[in-house]
Amino acid sequence: MSIIAFPCETLITEKRCSLLPANVKAYCLMGAQVHIEQGFGARLNISDQEYSDAGATVVQSRQELLTNADLVLTVDKLPESQLRYLNGKVVVSFLDPFNDVSYVQCLKKHNVTSISMEMIPRSTRCQKMDALSSQASLAGYVMVAKAVSELNRILPMMMTAAGTIKPAKVFIIGAGVAGLQAIATAKRLGATVTAFDTRSVVAEQVRSLGAKFLEIDLGETGQTNQGYATALTAEQLARQQAEQEKCIIDSDIVITTAQLFGRKPPRLINKQTIERMKPGSVVVDMAAKSGGNVEGSIPGDYTLINGVTIIGTGNWTNDVAYNASQMYANNLFNLVNEFWSAEQHLFAVELEDDIQANAVITHAGNIVNTLIQNHYLELNMAQESIPPKPSITTSGENITAKAEPVGSMS
Repeated sequence: MSIIAFPCETLITEKRCSLLPANVKAYCLMGAQVHIEQGFGARLNISDQEYSDAGATVVQSRQELLTNADLVLTVDKLPESQLRYLNGKVVVSFLDPFNDVSYVQCLKKHNVTSISMEMIPRSTRCQKMDALSSQASLAGYVMVAKAVSELNRILPMMMTAAGTIKPAKVFIIGAGVAGLQAIATAKRLGATVTAFDTRSVVAEQVRSLGAKFLEIDLGETGQTNQGYATALTAEQLARQQAEQEKCIIDSDIVITTAQLFGRKPPRLINKQTIERMKPGSVVVDMAAKSGGNVEGSIPGDYTLINGVTIIGTGNWTNDVAYNASQMYANNLFNLVNEFWSAEQHLFAVELEDDIQANAVITHAGNIVNTLIQNHYLELNMAQESIPPKPSITTSGENITAKAEPVGSMS
């Protein structure tokens, strides 16, 4: 009988976990053994006893937990130093494979079969295991809540004997999963909401939530077959910035949610525009930690520019960690259940399946994901095109320069 292991998250900032007691029963009904590390649910105030009562085995030693596991499920990736315990085993988590090249190489080195939750396709079949969407939906809610907590006024219109208070104006850039939830949340709180997205096909969704869609003619734009917005040209970005500037400076809250799959997010708001906003306004940059949509945003922190508060804290779903864990744990269970062999009681690796063909990054000591292979090839070619840097060697009064070769990725 296969053992599915759930180690504690190692990042101090991570409050989510990959399993709730309700999920334990579902795994056991499949014929799996569920092992958790001692203290697994502590950050959610869930005791080991609650997991044990549901059918899980509590393991004190992390090394023992990983060594005995057949399948390991986490939120964030395990430390590289612990991958040596997982030779030939399956690991599932958010892996950030586009940006963390060294980690993927370490997975390959230790013969780990790795599945990246970011890479689950966006399709009807995969909706129940789409962790990016489930977490983004919560992030949209949290970003509005954070903005409201910093704003020096209320969102809804209020008519009182002391006078009428006009509703606050909220502008949301990007109408994907997070953006749409932000629109819905701001509308429920009574704000006047305007939104923009480069994909004109989402205009109807924006309007269905009661918001106004800002029309900007950018020429030819579109989306990928996964539903992600395609990158704009420099000219299109400049036009977007110019056209949306009036709406930004007239808004009390601006939330940017524009991110490109596997690429650096576009810069949508510059400092000149921020300096024209009303003091006391709030800007939330969802993409601050991955490059930022807003000039001047600080990854993981707040900053103040001309009286405008810019929020770039990230880790949005950690503010609603219980619900985020609930949704993520269900995403994981649905993925495991999809490929669970009832006869052998194990998780089956099926690289020819559409889901695993997209989500499996490493297997049998190789990088098997075509998209990641091509991405690393592009990085390698770009690195090799950089001219060698001269290094200066000094010896007394003699100074010599020599060229250092640029290393390449394997």
